[in-house]
Amino acid sequence: MTAETTQLSWRDWLLSDRPQSRRQASLGRAYVTWRQFSANRLAVLGLLIIIVLILVAAFADVIAPYPPSIGDLTNAYLKPPGTGDYLLGTDNLGRDILSRLIYGSRWTLYIVVLVAIISAPLGLFIGMIAGYAGGWTDTVLMRITDIFLAFPKLVLALAFAGALGPGIENAIIAIAITSWPPYARLARAETMTVRHSDYIAAVQLMGASPMRIVFRHIMPLCISSVIVRVTLDMAGVILTAAGLGFLGLGAQPPLPEWGAMIATGFKYYLDQWWVAAMPGIAILIVSLGFNLLGDGLRDALDPKESGQ
Repeated sequence: MTAETTQLSWRDWLLSDRPQSRRQASLGRAYVTWRQFSANRLAVLGLLIIIVLILVAAFADVIAPYPPSIGDLTNAYLKPPGTGDYLLGTDNLGRDILSRLIYGSRWTLYIVVLVAIISAPLGLFIGMIAGYAGGWTDTVLMRITDIFLAFPKLVLALAFAGALGPGIENAIIAIAITSWPPYARLARAETMTVRHSDYIAAVQLMGASPMRIVFRHIMPLCISSVIVRVTLDMAGVILTAAGLGFLGLGAQPPLPEWGAMIATGFKYYLDQWWVAAMPGIAILIVSLGFNLLGDGLRDALDPKESGQ
């Protein structure tokens, strides 16, 4: 009974209509967001998939039964799944596919995180500046954005990756260059919604500079929408990186990147299907996880959807 009373008191404290401090208000908003997010079971499933991916990548050295780049051509050439100790089979160089998938999760997270770190702040900055400044600044920045949006993302990434040369770092740069325009459009729309509001007018009357208004007062209003869009775009980033790897413009052998693994197994797909199918299934599961997580975050963070 005491535990129930304590739980109720904490809940009442978090859901109070009159928070006594900024910390209480922040914790209350976080608690409400989590309740709305956890009510979506598919979103929780997506979150669990991403957590498992992170844990697998963090403990790959412990989990993987074999080294990812060392094979056994004599005894383990193209072994089917379930043969001996090879749960998911082996590839054309006698390497354990499960171990390569486990280590490949690190490269997947590496690509996803770096693309998000590069493209999201860039798009957010450009969109906020264009939306707040207006005039010729808005026109120039949005016409540049339209040029990037006029081309399919994969085609544009192929062009940049081809110009920069093969390699996973160049592939990340190519994907990031092609990923920022949607974030700029979204941030611009959010900025134009609030730039003439009474709240911003009051800040201007207090003497705040335009840069302070953009970064201290407008950016927090745009971040939640950008986070949702980034999460939803991660599946596309993974698929684009896999496509570049498949075409030889991404990760280079012997790196266990999932797209490169599919390219290696493509020539064996009729008889030794598992070589290409297993990394394909891994890409499918992780992409599904990001999409489900993004849908849940959209419902939880969007006030129009959540009814806050």
